[in-house]
Amino acid sequence: MADTAIPPDTAPQEPGTAAPRRPGRPPAPEGPRRRPRSRATAGTGRLAALLVSPTLLVLSIVVLYPTLMALDESLYGPKGLDPKTGFISDTEPFVGLKNYTDIFTQAGDRFWNAFWNTTFFTVVTVSLETVIGVAMAIVMHRAFRGRSLVRASILVPWAIPTAISGLLWKWIFNADGIANVLLGHQVLWTADGFSAKIAVVIADVWKTAPFIGLLVLAGLQVIPKEVYEAARLDGASALQQFWRITLPLVKPALMVAVLFRCLDALRMFDLPYILIGAQKGSVETLSMLAQNEASNVRFGPASAYAVLLFLYVFLIALAFVRLLGADLIGGAGGTKKRRSRAVRVPRRRVREVTA
Repeated sequence: MADTAIPPDTAPQEPGTAAPRRPGRPPAPEGPRRRPRSRATAGTGRLAALLVSPTLLVLSIVVLYPTLMALDESLYGPKGLDPKTGFISDTEPFVGLKNYTDIFTQAGDRFWNAFWNTTFFTVVTVSLETVIGVAMAIVMHRAFRGRSLVRASILVPWAIPTAISGLLWKWIFNADGIANVLLGHQVLWTADGFSAKIAVVIADVWKTAPFIGLLVLAGLQVIPKEVYEAARLDGASALQQFWRITLPLVKPALMVAVLFRCLDALRMFDLPYILIGAQKGSVETLSMLAQNEASNVRFGPASAYAVLLFLYVFLIALAFVRLLGADLIGGAGGTKKRRSRAVRVPRRRVREVTA
């Protein structure tokens, strides 16, 4: 029977200390020394700042500067008659926050109507586009004959400019248009009323649902097929595969698409302006309200409306990033992994003793 024992001349080593070298044996090579992380971190930070600087420069030019100019312009009132000369003044008078107070007092009804119209279009259109877009992505992801033709036909509405799309739907919703012919009932779609809202929702969903479908399709194509095969072997139905596999794995791409569509719908202007017309209370949005003030040479109130719309869009984007930040970046911002330090256990030389 073999037994192992520690030789009497070998003392136990403390953890973390090197074992004594046996005479006549060359020393063990030392491992590579770790470089200090401060230099690597500083170099990575400088490289990241260098790569991001062009983007920050462009954003400062096209976003920050116009926002500051609009904020400055909102503090001035429209040009009026100079009481000294009787002519129109060359400069705009400084009125401070009067434009903002007028929005919530004198023009309060019109402002809140435009605000609720903007919110209604955003919630309804984005919800419908999400459902229809996911369905489009699933259809385009299937392997069948003529799939390329189906993909092209689905993406055509998104490729059409919004102005052209508005004109097409204006002809469809005309009094003697195709919509009334199919319904067999006379509906004044382009008049001021709830039917005008329905017309805008239908036209916007038809145009931008393929955008969500395209982004969701990109997320579907990175899901391994082995996952679905394993689910089928486990007896999962098609609905269970969708809820437990497809939807969770495609969620980051879907959240990005919903965020982009929300920001775009909050700035809706051209489609209701062309399809229904200007100064229609049922479809007037905040962007249309700002454009109406600017067209009447009231740049101060128009800038105030634009600043309020910017704050509204900014708060919605901030809410998305704070609440769904981990999903928007694919779970990269999740919990931090703790690094476990490996404990070195000194090896003890043993010898076999034959019983």
